[in-house]
Amino acid sequence: MLSVARLLGVPLFIWLIANERYLWGVALLALAGASDYLDGKIARKFNQMSRLGELLDPAADRFYIISVLISLYYLEIIPLWILLLLFSRDLLLTILLLLLKRSKIAPLPVTFLGKAATFNLLYAFPLLLLTKVEGDIASLAVAEIAFIIGWAFSIWGIALYLTTAVDYLIKGIRLLKVEKF
Repeated sequence: MLSVARLLGVPLFIWLIANERYLWGVALLALAGASDYLDGKIARKFNQMSRLGELLDPAADRFYIISVLISLYYLEIIPLWILLLLFSRDLLLTILLLLLKRSKIAPLPVTFLGKAATFNLLYAFPLLLLTKVEGDIASLAVAEIAFIIGWAFSIWGIALYLTTAVDYLIKGIRLLKVEKF
């Protein structure tokens, strides 16, 4: 249920950003990040893991990342090359997933590094969005701190995101090669 709620939050986030309600957008992203964490904890604690949950959770993460990246690019917070790099990564892994499915191979499980990459990006993006906050001196100070911490999380998250892409590709290609023989 939490994954479905997170998915429903994506269009709301887009609406908030389009209407320049940046603080509400940040709050929604923080809530989505917290619910992502809680979703995993609850599923493990009560042994409620399901195939649907395994598919919805990463899908919700990807939709948030895609919508936030487009928003950050639109707001001129990130350059185009970061947007294209991260989109390319997800497109490549989507193609791998389709090839695995066509070969009747189960999708690769999400790794700890994959979760760490997503964690970093889901915490970096709201901080970067805070840089759009305008107003008094306190707001400007928050925006400056958010800029520094947001980019630190972003750089680390992007590095992990790309590292996990290589890891998933290697594992997926090996599985596809084994399946052929």
